[in-house]
Amino acid sequence: MAMLIGAGWLLLPGVQAAEHWTVEGANGLLRVHGTLTESACRLEMDSAWQDINLGNMSTGRLRQIGERGTPVAVQLRLQDCLPGRAYNPGERTGNLVWSPDQPAVSISFSAPADADNPQLVRVQGAGGLALRLTDALGRDVRLGSRGTPVLLMPGQNELTYTITPERTQAALQPGAYWARVNVGLSYD
Repeated sequence: MAMLIGAGWLLLPGVQAAEHWTVEGANGLLRVHGTLTESACRLEMDSAWQDINLGNMSTGRLRQIGERGTPVAVQLRLQDCLPGRAYNPGERTGNLVWSPDQPAVSISFSAPADADNPQLVRVQGAGGLALRLTDALGRDVRLGSRGTPVLLMPGQNELTYTITPERTQAALQPGAYWARVNVGLSYD
């Protein structure tokens, strides 16, 4: 009789549900996680991956060391920039860029430097030629280091830099050339 009562107890709906949890393959667990971060500007996709064509240039334009070809402007477009406090010390000058409600960004460019002039980006495929990067004010960009912090005005989402081919000390060797330059954004 006790056996019959115990078996009847197992047939109750609430008891079956509790026991069903232990049946292998009948239940699972979802682990959900993520991160909510403070929004910082980000490069637009068409700005993050660019193909810059410097065109065709003859060796006759680059007879002397330091002579330059035609500069080409490069725009870095930012999106999702929200107002926020900026406190950015400049690496080169030590000057502080500060604002209670405007974001600031420092851009860094990294690439292999030219063997004869470390201020220039080394190219592959041609000789006696390297690339000079400058900011919107015409200041040289130091490879591998952050540029001067720039306060972003509401609605401002484009930063302009210039790439210019430049003659180096190496022997001129014509040919198609290329270089890869990595771009980084920093917020402090």
